[in-house]
This record gives sequence, C-alpha cells and structure tokens, in this order.
Amino acid sequence: MYQFSGKLKILSIALIIIGALGIGLSFINAPSSLEEAKEIIAHQSSHDAGHETSHVETKEEAHHNSDADAHHSEKKEAHGAAEAHGEHHNDDAHAEHVLHQLQNKPWSALYVSLFFFLGVSLLVLAFYASQRVAQSGWSVVLFRVMEAITANLVPTSIIMLVVIICAAMHITHIFPWMAEGVVDPTSDKYDAIIDGKSGWMNLPFWIIRGVLYLAIWNAYRWFIRRNSIKEDTANDGGKTYKLNYNVSVGFIFLFMITESMMSWDWIMGLDPHWFSTLFGWYVLASLLVSALTVIAFVTIYLRSKGALPRVNDSHIHDLAKFMFGFSVFWTYLWFAQFMLIWYADIPEETTYFVARFNEYKLPFLAMVVMNFVFPILLLINSDYKSIPWFVIIGGLVILAGHYVDVFVMIMPGTVGAYWSFGYAEISALLFFLGIFIYTVFSAFAKANPIPKGNPFLEESEHFHYYNIEHRGEGSADHH
Repeated sequence: MYQFSGKLKILSIALIIIGALGIGLSFINAPSSLEEAKEIIAHQSSHDAGHETSHVETKEEAHHNSDADAHHSEKKEAHGAAEAHGEHHNDDAHAEHVLHQLQNKPWSALYVSLFFFLGVSLLVLAFYASQRVAQSGWSVVLFRVMEAITANLVPTSIIMLVVIICAAMHITHIFPWMAEGVVDPTSDKYDAIIDGKSGWMNLPFWIIRGVLYLAIWNAYRWFIRRNSIKEDTANDGGKTYKLNYNVSVGFIFLFMITESMMSWDWIMGLDPHWFSTLFGWYVLASLLVSALTVIAFVTIYLRSKGALPRVNDSHIHDLAKFMFGFSVFWTYLWFAQFMLIWYADIPEETTYFVARFNEYKLPFLAMVVMNFVFPILLLINSDYKSIPWFVIIGGLVILAGHYVDVFVMIMPGTVGAYWSFGYAEISALLFFLGIFIYTVFSAFAKANPIPKGNPFLEESEHFHYYNIEHRGEGSADHH
C-alpha cells in the first residue's frame, strides 16, 4: 500500500495556505471607488498611447475631431459643445464599467483555476468511465490512479457551488447577463439580445442546472469508487463488474449532455452576446488533453516511488499517444471554430475573436503554439512517448497551454482589456494545486493500487509483451 508522505502532505498544505493568502490579498487590493478606477484608466492610457484601450480615449478623439470641424461649420461647433457637456457623464459611466471589471479580476483569477482543475478532474472521470465501457485491457493497472485523481472533483465542486451562490446573490458580477435591468425593457440597461435568451439564462434555471451537473458527476464518482474497491473482493460471478459497466454507460450518456450545457452556462455565459455550436466539443477537447496529461504525470510519479509496480513503459507510451492525438483533435476544433466564424464575418460572432486578438494577442497566439506545435514536435516520435522525462516536458507545455486557453476563454468577458498575470492568478493556481495534491494522494493511499477483481487485469499487466516485444509483428494492436 502507498503511504502519503509527510513531506508531500506538508507541501500541499503550504500551497493551500500560501494560495489562500494571495487570493485574499487580491480581493483586498481590488479598487473600491470611481476615483481609483479613473487613476488606473489614466495610468493604462499613458502606457498605451496610440491604441484604443478604453472607450474614454475614443470619445476624446471624436471630440477633438469635432472641434477641428467647428472651424468650418457653426452647426458642428454647437454639436461639439454638446459633446463636451456630456463628456463628464461619459467618463463616469465608463469609469464605473471599468471599476466593475477591476473588481471582477480576483474573482476571474480564482474562476480560471477553479474551472481548469474542476474540468481536468471531471474529464479524468469521463476517460475512466470510457475505459470501463470500452472494456479496455491496457488501462486497468491505471484505474486506481484515475480514481484517485477524480477525488479532486469533490472539493472543486464545493467551491464551484460557492461561486454559483455568490453569483446568484450578486456578490460577484462576472456573468453580465445577471446584471439588474438587462431584461427589463423600461431600464436604460436593457439588452435585447440577453432578453431574447432569458428563457435559458435566468437565475433559477441556471442554479438548478449547475447543482444538477455537480450532483450527477459526484454521484457517479462516489458510486464507481466504492464499487471498484468492492470488485477486489467480490465473489459474485462478475455481477459487480457488470453493474459498474452498466452504470458507466449511463454516466457517459449524461456526461456528454451535462458537459456541453456546463460549457454554455459557465463559460459561454461570460460572453452572452456570443454563441458557437461547436463550443461544448472545444471545451471538452481542451480539458481532455489536460486530463490525460495529469494521468500521465501522477502515474510517472507514483511509479517512480514504487507504488505502481505493474505499470511499464508501454502504459506511459499509450498515455502519450492519447496526449498527442487529442492535441491534434483540439487543434482541429480550434481551427474549425475560428475559421468558420472569421470567414462568415457575422458581427455577433466575430466580436468574440476580435476582442481576444486585439486585447489578448500574446496569450491567444501563444496557446495555439503551446497546444499544437509543441505536442507535435515533442510527441510525434513513437520512441519518445515511452521516455517519462520527455513526456513530462511535453506535458508541462500542454498543461500551461490549456490553462492559458481557459484564461483566454474567461478573462475577456469579465475584465476586458484590464487583464494581467500576477499574484492573483499565481495564488489561485497554487491554492488549487495544493488541494489537488492533498486529495489525490490521500485517496490513492486508501485503496489497493492494483484492481485485483477486474477480469482484464492480467492483460493489462502483460501489455508490454504486445506493444514492445512484438512491435513490428502486428501485435501492437492486440486488445
């Protein structure tokens, strides 16, 4: 049995404490007044001269242009004076908007890491369920690793539930469709597009859906973990195994529905004017690549500690093949979504990419390179896929790239142009990494690392004979 080492436990707790302190500090340091927001606007404007980084600059330029035209027309001069009278009001309105974006920043930093770690844990659970449904032989010795990683679904689900409650109580304002007056035709904040989607985007229904997603995922995780351990000692003619198979089939069906809806509610809802019919698949691909990478990392670490004696290089090789394959799949979906929207040039669709290309150009372009070019170069060679340290190098780039992908999905709709990567984002990463380490390795230590009751265990243990010794004889494709 694996023992959760004291050093690793202390490290995880230290990460949680340091991360929590940094998150708290980011909330404390968030601006609380229009004056602070105006100072930040002025400071950013001075550093971004010549670029349209705020609505205030655009209005000022329009005002100066109208003053120039006033030399030729008294009517235009009167119009320019009218604009001057409204300038102060426009400045205050814009400053209030920026204030809300800056106050969203600590929430957004927390939300990016929360969604990333929750999504990775969920996709590990889905991949695990798919291995049971497919009755795959190669991956059985990795079942306890995947089950341990899914333990992280519990704390991240609890924190997500807290975020849902805070959003519903208007403590956080990262979802613009929840603002007061946006669906009230008599309000000056009325938004006809959001009102048209209010049948789906309304608080009671949104909360119910969110709770339902979390309940379904955690219910399956609890059931399959309990029954997987029960399989080890079950002497019931395979009834427990068949029950686990049948329940996993049902979960895969529910997962495909809830994952798409979750992507709409928790990510697309941050940009309520925008929509993409491909978005659920895109989020799935991004999180799945990250999940496979995390499985590989935890497996390599536990194997190095002697906790997985029946895992060999062939298992690492197949995990790396999945990492490579789904990186290509993610790239296909990214290009398909981007190319079709950009080519169609429909304003309510292209605005999504315009904002990201103009205000998030560096992370937007960098994550494409990190999520496609690096995996292709590092993992395309079959021999390299069996080298743990090489898989780790490629995996670190993949995880960083897909974290940036989630960052670019969330930040433009919540903080606009006022983004940065600082202690708020780093603290959130450390906080959730600490929770991940503590929950995963605690869970792994509580069960036998070998799923003895699985009927495909022997095939999984001898997987290397097919994949390495008989490579070239056509046996690599043996089930």
